[in-house]
Amino acid sequence: MKIGELARQTGYSVETIRYYEKKGLLPAPLRNFENNYRQYSSAHLEKLLFIRRCRSLDMTHEEILSLQRSIDLPYSQCGPIDEVIRSHLLHVQQRIQELLTLETQLKELRDYCNSDRKVNECGIVKKLTLSEKSSATLCSLEKGHLKGSH
Repeated sequence: MKIGELARQTGYSVETIRYYEKKGLLPAPLRNFENNYRQYSSAHLEKLLFIRRCRSLDMTHEEILSLQRSIDLPYSQCGPIDEVIRSHLLHVQQRIQELLTLETQLKELRDYCNSDRKVNECGIVKKLTLSEKSSATLCSLEKGHLKGSH
């Protein structure tokens, strides 16, 4: 199948499919000798659906590559697969803790003001514009924060 059909079947854009090829997540397709079009197989479709499932679990490209390497060796031990999942779970648990801390900080920040004040009197603005020393507790997530999707 051509890349457009593969994109339609997987829900990925053509650009994303090419990006995954470039990153090594998807093997390069064969080329049609007559017109030089990429020719994708059902194996490409299966790989892209696998990538989609992994990305829905917020796995990184490196984690997906590691899983793919193990899958390509079907008679080897599955310890490396278990380790990827264990490590990813730990990362997710750390992010959850960070988000809970962030939620607490935002709730505290919200309590510094109400909408009945002018901006120059706003407690939230004052708290956010304090010197670095004074705002250390407010911004405790910044240092070592895992920032969003990884």
